[in-house]
Formats: sequence, structure tokens, C-alpha cells
Amino acid sequence: MEKEDIKEAGGGEAATAVPITPTITYDEFSKLDIRLGTIVEVEIVKGADKLLRFQVDFGTQRLQILSGIREYFSNPQELVGKQSPFIVNLEPRMIRGLESQGMILAASDGDHFGLLTPHQPLKPGSQVV
Repeated sequence: MEKEDIKEAGGGEAATAVPITPTITYDEFSKLDIRLGTIVEVEIVKGADKLLRFQVDFGTQRLQILSGIREYFSNPQELVGKQSPFIVNLEPRMIRGLESQGMILAASDGDHFGLLTPHQPLKPGSQVV
């Protein structure tokens, strides 16, 4: 797609040109377990400028997920109750002494940031298909 096509298809300004990463196979993509989670708790990680610690409900379990998105929210508590897609089968990672058990999905065009959210509430743990 040309830049004009992107603008026309999206109905707004064209996104900042970021190269698309190399192609992966469908089998590689299918290894990702992406689920809709409901944020039930948000905490600012002490001593970290960007980190938030989330407790996220996935229906059958809750996971702790850390994300460096604090700068985009003047009041992180506004995220409680929101639903967003998360990758839930990433290898856990220690960040500032806390275990992160997944990754929240979001989008940025360089100037703006947004969490991805469903247009209607769904059951926590719903698979992204």
C-alpha cells in the first residue's frame, strides 16, 4: 500500500512510516495466545518512571503484567475495569524484582498512544481470533 492508500483506507492522517517487520508463517503466529483480559488492579511501580503493574483477570486465572506505559496515563486508576488484549503465553520476565507474566497490546503512531479495546464487553479470557 502506498501512503495515500493508508490514509484513504483509514479515513484520517497516514500513520508514521514504520517499516513492516519480516514475514512470519501462520504457524509461528498461531503460537501466540492472545486473550482479552479485564484490568482489576493497577499500581505504579516504585522507583520506576514508566512502569505500571497490572493484575488482570482472564476468567480462570489472574496474571501480573508489567508495562512501561505509565507516561500515557495521568491517572492509571482509570484503567481499572478496562478490557484489552494481552499475550498470555510469553515466558515470564523479571522486571525491577517483579515477575511479568504477559504483555498488553497497544498502538502508537509516534505522537499518540492507545490501548486496544473491544467495542463491547466480552468475557475475560476470550481468545483473540
